[in-house]
Amino acid sequence: MAEIVQSIDRVFNILEVVANSIEGITIKEITEETKLHKSTVHRLLYSLIQKGYVVQDEATSKYNITFKLYELGMKKLENIDLVRVARPYVEELMNKVGEVVHLVIRDKNDVVYVDKVESKNTIRMYSTIGSRTPLYCSSVGKAILAYSNETDIEKVWNSSNIKKFTPTTIIDYEDFLEELVKIKRLGFAEDNEEHEEGVRCIGSPIFNINGNVEGAISVSGPSNRIIDSRINEIAENVKYYSKKISEELGYKI
Repeated sequence: MAEIVQSIDRVFNILEVVANSIEGITIKEITEETKLHKSTVHRLLYSLIQKGYVVQDEATSKYNITFKLYELGMKKLENIDLVRVARPYVEELMNKVGEVVHLVIRDKNDVVYVDKVESKNTIRMYSTIGSRTPLYCSSVGKAILAYSNETDIEKVWNSSNIKKFTPTTIIDYEDFLEELVKIKRLGFAEDNEEHEEGVRCIGSPIFNINGNVEGAISVSGPSNRIIDSRINEIAENVKYYSKKISEELGYKI
């Protein structure tokens, strides 16, 4: 097994000690906690200051960490590929429920399908990656909007071409707001043949590290397979896997 590089190990020990101090820490306290010689601590602190990871308060001579480590962590999170992160969970979800699973992101007033795992059923859903569906009449769109502020919701509604795709499409704004309240309470949204007759979908939002909605996942299938008695089971699975994806993106409940 490879050996730990001593100087690097010491640097991280010092960083951890400094990070755990709320109001700053003196070099004497760092020396005591790390069991390192004062000259060694001083030399390594100097390097950390030069690199921007630690600062020293001129008035108190105490040391504090900066936000540089946080910024490095944020760069990692910013570069996370949602499709790559979600893919294993989307596949697991499909295997659990036996129906097609979609991953979407929001683009203005629509959701865009960015990934799909098809089920093994002989009767399959027609959908393609890159296709769009209005936010207001899809399970994933409603799941996303349920966690938006009222100004955004109203803006989407007023700038969308609200029309009845099917007899069950919600076209009254007050009814729509009530639907969003219900969705937020339950943690999932249902598209009960609202966009396409004969197709039923259950969706749940995905959150990022900032607590904002990053996208959503859904289970879709023919209404003769996704019957009322299956809704709760499917919804619990969709919520579970949307939560797992959110956690991978750094979201903390």
